[in-house]
Amino acid sequence: MKITLSQFAGFCDGVRQAFDIVNKIDCEKIKKPVYVLGSLVHNQDVVDKIEEKGIQKIDPETFINSKPGEIGTLIITAHGVGPKIYEIAKEKNIEIIDTTCPRVIKVQRLAQVYLNRGYAIILVGDKNHKEVKSIFQWGGEKALIVSNLEDLQSLDIRDGEKVVILSQTTQSKDFVQEVADYLAKKYPAVENMDTICLATNQRQGEIKKLAIENDGVVVIGSPDSANSTRLFEIAKEANSKTIFIERENDLSNNWFLGLELVAVTAGASTPDWVIAGVIERIENL
Repeated sequence: MKITLSQFAGFCDGVRQAFDIVNKIDCEKIKKPVYVLGSLVHNQDVVDKIEEKGIQKIDPETFINSKPGEIGTLIITAHGVGPKIYEIAKEKNIEIIDTTCPRVIKVQRLAQVYLNRGYAIILVGDKNHKEVKSIFQWGGEKALIVSNLEDLQSLDIRDGEKVVILSQTTQSKDFVQEVADYLAKKYPAVENMDTICLATNQRQGEIKKLAIENDGVVVIGSPDSANSTRLFEIAKEANSKTIFIERENDLSNNWFLGLELVAVTAGASTPDWVIAGVIERIENL
């Protein structure tokens, strides 16, 4: 059996930056206690590594309701947060270590800019995703979020209103284009900023090709990871013999029976050591 590993599998630049920043923290030299606002990235193996350093996880509500002195340092995750979190941290004299992905910061600032310009902001993304929530908050909580076709078709935009399309950086390129095409037919003044990051474009484009060229596809990632789930959906559409796993222990020997060519890819929050474990397990079958 021949295994082809995607050249884009694993950490994207933003996730690698976040992990490297936190991994290098010397908890004895910063203000304690140290908390990370939610999961640094959507991968339990990475979360476990962070917790080994003694860094605890805290949810936004608990952070907001905390008393001065209860938190020394707060780590902002790669997905970013809205301006309110920074304001509260400043009020409570909490130090911040910000690992927000630079590409997410760009979309946050665009939301702020277009809000001030009086545009109707269409934000394409998963409503409950942390990144989408942060962009929404930087846009004054006035953006219209489109997560599916039903959301798109129910949009209420005034005639003549200027419209801009922003998207979650890990959103499906095909769906964003579908949204853009739909809006362009109804509203003449539509600007599509194409805020999907390059890494996402590369992964999605490559997996379509690999899914066709191989007998089976293994997608590694967390069910909580939007970009990993999207890779699985894209691969599955092109090749029914596609599975979605978190780590090597999820593999079944029987699944590989009769397969000669297998492609392996992984989401942007999947660490190298998990990918290596999966490859080794497949090779030993």
